[in-house]
Amino acid sequence: MTPDKPKTRRHPPELKERAVKMVQELRAQDPRDKTVISRVARQLGVGDESLRSRVKQAEVDAGKRPGLTTDEQAELKRLRKENFELRRSNDILQSAAAFFGAELDRRGKR
Repeated sequence: MTPDKPKTRRHPPELKERAVKMVQELRAQDPRDKTVISRVARQLGVGDESLRSRVKQAEVDAGKRPGLTTDEQAELKRLRKENFELRRSNDILQSAAAFFGAELDRRGKR
């Protein structure tokens, strides 16, 4: 690890959920307070942007904000992977068909 890059810390899911709930509760108490995320992040020792994105995703999942829900993102990722594998398999089959077709033509010309 290089000295100029900070070590990446993994926080348990419970801490992340607690942080999101704290932000939501504090926002409900005072919707005009714009420093809630940075305060909660500092108190719990998590990154501001990380917490901000988690709060945003929680709002999307709750239907309060437009965007893809966590389940939709997982499904999209699965479908993209499946699509990639199917395209790869199709390319392999097309190459094999072309090879065996050429081989049959070659043998037929003898």
